[in-house]
Amino acid sequence: MAQIMALAVSEPVRVDSRRVGDIVTELGETAAQNVIGLALEQLAGALTAADRAVSAEDLPEIARQSDLLARLAWQIGLLSLAGVAMDLGGCAERRDPIALPAVHARLMRVGNRSLTAIWDRSGLG
Repeated sequence: MAQIMALAVSEPVRVDSRRVGDIVTELGETAAQNVIGLALEQLAGALTAADRAVSAEDLPEIARQSDLLARLAWQIGLLSLAGVAMDLGGCAERRDPIALPAVHARLMRVGNRSLTAIWDRSGLG
């Protein structure tokens, strides 16, 4: 008799703490919290827009939202999220129907975990 095992998909997210610290040093704590909070709102919006574009199979929009996500994520030190966003954009540009759903699922996992991680580290939560 075959046994079926459910595997939990989990991976650590990488946050460039030095980048977050640089933002606080450059802007001061209050302004940095405002800037990071605004960036998180924009990231959440782009993540939602990318999710909608994947559901609509709109490859140009997937590529556009992925580029936006990658740029925003790099700016505030969300390294894992930036990398996965670039991967999703690459899948859309290559029109890869096999990899795109898998990378999309990974983007949603890493995106949600990254937003939580940066929120906690920046003192916004």
